[in-house]
Amino acid sequence: MNISSIIPTYNRAEFLTRAIESILNQTYNIDEIIVVDDGSTDNTKEILRKYKNIKIIKTQNLGVSHARNSGIKNAKNEWVSFLDSDDTWMKDKIEKQIHFHTNNPKILISHTHEKWIRNNKSIKYPTSLKKPNGNCFLDNISKCKIATSSVMMHKSIFENIGYFDENMSVCEDYDIFLKISLKYEIGLLEDELITKYAGHDQLSTSIFAIDRFHIHSLLKFLGTKFHDEVIKEIKRKCEILTKGAIKYKNKDILKMVEDIQNQILP
Repeated sequence: MNISSIIPTYNRAEFLTRAIESILNQTYNIDEIIVVDDGSTDNTKEILRKYKNIKIIKTQNLGVSHARNSGIKNAKNEWVSFLDSDDTWMKDKIEKQIHFHTNNPKILISHTHEKWIRNNKSIKYPTSLKKPNGNCFLDNISKCKIATSSVMMHKSIFENIGYFDENMSVCEDYDIFLKISLKYEIGLLEDELITKYAGHDQLSTSIFAIDRFHIHSLLKFLGTKFHDEVIKEIKRKCEILTKGAIKYKNKDILKMVEDIQNQILP
């Protein structure tokens, strides 16, 4: 089984070498490594010069969704895996996922548990992020519980359900895994096979009222077999947004919530 590994990066030169080396050190040889440089202005270019057998795609700063989509569309293999440039893989990650898919040929996507590090110390991630598996759409509607860096999947899934939403500056992972879990069974490996590093300037932690992006995604699933559950979740997120908007006197968010409620309420 040949694998293409895709690393989107933007101004992450200080972490990029660590990420790439974790791919090169896999116990299973990765057939293709693609780094999509999303318009970095730091010394990313100099870091990448050290690696001769990596496909480098340079784009304007169009966001992580566009970067991942560019990598997917340029990947030569049928199976792709993702690694954010501030994360790393355990050395046997791909070997174990290949073993899983070989034994479960009908499952076209898998993910794994993860280890979190902050200030060089392991930290526990919340029980609310318990990893889903199987036909798990409803397990994913509250928040994103699948780490993109842990995912390996067949490219035919994108051909069926579409690519990462390039209009979403954050929560694109929440969106794509809802789309996938609506139609596909998702496999879970119980091992911690990636490491995520907390504490630096992660985009998702700097965005105000992140539930507005969740709602933007959930609206796509009105009319599906989970319509009632989606409506319930949208209402719950609207309540959260309303409380925050009142507290911070944000009229734009209040107007957005009002528009959404007018759209979904009979």
